[in-house]
Amino acid sequence: MKKYLVLLLIALMVVSCSKIKVEGNVKGGSPLERIEFIEASGVATLPLVNIGLDEKGNFKGEFKAPKNGMYAMTYAGKMNFIYLKKGQTLNISGDAATFPEVYKIEGDAKKNNDFITATQKYLETYSSKLNMQMLQKKEPEFLADIKKIHSDLEKNLEENADKLGADSEVVKLKKDELTTNILTFLVQYQSTHGQVSGDPSFKVTKNFTDYEKTLTENNDRMVENLPVYRNYLLNKVGQDFQTYAEKQTDKNTASMSAIFARFLSTHKDLSQKTKDYLLAFVIAKFDLNPYTSEVEKVKKISDEYIKDSEVKKDLNSAINAVFGLKKGEEAPKVSLTKLDGKSGNLELNSKPTLVMSYASWNPYIGQSTIPVLKEVVNFYKSKVNFAFVNLDDTKDQFTKTANALLKGIPGTSYYADGGLQSDYAKKFFIYGFKIPGFFLLDKDGKVASQTFYNLGDAKFVEEMNKISGLQAPTVNPQAQLQNELLQQNPNADSAKTK
Repeated sequence: MKKYLVLLLIALMVVSCSKIKVEGNVKGGSPLERIEFIEASGVATLPLVNIGLDEKGNFKGEFKAPKNGMYAMTYAGKMNFIYLKKGQTLNISGDAATFPEVYKIEGDAKKNNDFITATQKYLETYSSKLNMQMLQKKEPEFLADIKKIHSDLEKNLEENADKLGADSEVVKLKKDELTTNILTFLVQYQSTHGQVSGDPSFKVTKNFTDYEKTLTENNDRMVENLPVYRNYLLNKVGQDFQTYAEKQTDKNTASMSAIFARFLSTHKDLSQKTKDYLLAFVIAKFDLNPYTSEVEKVKKISDEYIKDSEVKKDLNSAINAVFGLKKGEEAPKVSLTKLDGKSGNLELNSKPTLVMSYASWNPYIGQSTIPVLKEVVNFYKSKVNFAFVNLDDTKDQFTKTANALLKGIPGTSYYADGGLQSDYAKKFFIYGFKIPGFFLLDKDGKVASQTFYNLGDAKFVEEMNKISGLQAPTVNPQAQLQNELLQQNPNADSAKTK
């Protein structure tokens, strides 16, 4: 028994030590803005935590870190990168006008991030040297110059690491990042030198390819930790893939990732880890769109071709975040709190239910959502229930928000205790970029639709008509709610009502 108690304690210590605690202040910060931390090297790149500010700009939170590495820190539509290790406690401060592009960090993450800042400044002094003139130089001269630049930058990394006491892990990461930048410039030289030098028949020599090969000795490590390295590899195989894709008989019907998966299977020179990360990258870029993609087809490609369990797990998180719960599956049971203080699950009352996930800090709520929501509720209320699930940080804020925004609108107001860290958010795959969002449950409590972000979406009206048996008039096409996740995909169908 003692042995098992010791193992349990060790397990608990491992879990607790994986968390990162963060607090700080954004001078002049607004409670309507949120701070998010996102694991930058993964496939899913989903927010790990969404932290609110109080009226004085103070914030505090914690999140589980998947691994030591670079994390994106976002605020008010701006982003910067920060190096974090499991179990760290840090204090961050800045001014709302420049945060998070400019910030001060204290705590046990200070040394590593001071190192990153110092090396970045030195790198910027060299950026002007990587220019069009270098691309025009003859290959021997170009290689001599690029090797000199690489050597100078690596030397600066090492000097800053010694001076600031940076961990070996972060030094290795920055060296890999530097190597990737050099590789990317090599690709640019190889593809453009013939054109800029007036020699269309130009091809690089074995010296060039041998040098490039030495820079990719840590390929698997770099493909796992650096999205920019994955971009480099995609650029390398880009032309070959285009040629391959054009020859496919199903090129007009198959998804980009399906063709790319087959293309990768023909490349024996690429490691399985490389193939897994590149395919996951392409799936995330082209196929994670609930309006134009079929989730089962996306999952099938992932299951068939991706072997790495961590890559597959990370990609599945992204798939779940975008597509939500599968139509026809039983909605998870979650404990919610109503305005009267009573706890319970979503009430169905033998009717289908439209569930809205919202929070007071989303700017679209009062401006765009509520006016159109009133029209929707008034038209369908005889056949459909309405549940409004609040994801604010505190119950007090929920009470204020529900009473102010939803007063007089038929339906039941609920609070998900813990907001975006709640059981509801986790089981229904709710993130900050999915608020406000709407999905349907049928009268038996099964998921009946995808998540919608625009009450004027023709597909949303179609689903409401179908589940209610009513025929709605055309909804005002000006009432639109933008989904930040879909905005990242330039091919996303906005699905506006015409």
